[in-house]
Amino acid sequence: MLKAIIFDFYYTLGDSTNGIALSINYALEKLGYATPNIVDVKKTIGLSLTETYFTLTSNDNLYEAEQFAELFKEKADSVMVANTKLYTGVKSILQKLKAKGYMIAIVTTKFHYRIEQILNKFNANGLVDIIVGADDVKTEKPNPEGLLSVIEDLGAANEEVLYVGDSLVDAKTAENANVKFVAVLTGTTTRDDFKDYNSMYIGKNISDVYKYVLTLE
Repeated sequence: MLKAIIFDFYYTLGDSTNGIALSINYALEKLGYATPNIVDVKKTIGLSLTETYFTLTSNDNLYEAEQFAELFKEKADSVMVANTKLYTGVKSILQKLKAKGYMIAIVTTKFHYRIEQILNKFNANGLVDIIVGADDVKTEKPNPEGLLSVIEDLGAANEEVLYVGDSLVDAKTAENANVKFVAVLTGTTTRDDFKDYNSMYIGKNISDVYKYVLTLE
């Protein structure tokens, strides 16, 4: 029996592309790099900040990656919330899931407090039982640490939860945690990209996921 639905955030529940691009560009410029195009930026959304730095610079300098993360955070603190929107219907769907008795959580590579700020902006904080961000774990996704800790805190078994995400990082995280995975296509990952993973369901958006959940009842 399904008890809990755990979501990724960016490109799953909401879109922060503009805020992320502003923060990435700020950090890279401070470090002397050219700013990437928006297509390349979008492909990094869902990665840890360290992996984002490695991907965009083709540089494996860990010290500079840490500097990048600090500079990103510095800029993000002033621009991210204002430049984030929830996808159409997300708040209503979370309300419906809660009304049906499902526990709701978020596991993301972004900061816990940032997700709280965004949810507060949309008066949706009370719809989420637990948030686990990059600052809550020792090892970020696709390591299953965050996902497994949420499942334990919710008092659920692995087979009683779904993890919903938009990226291969999310799919790998669910696989590593031995948790059922549901994919959405609101990010940059295509339906075909998910073919190597045991996705229970692939929907266009969160509304499709809600319809799928209803079929499990």
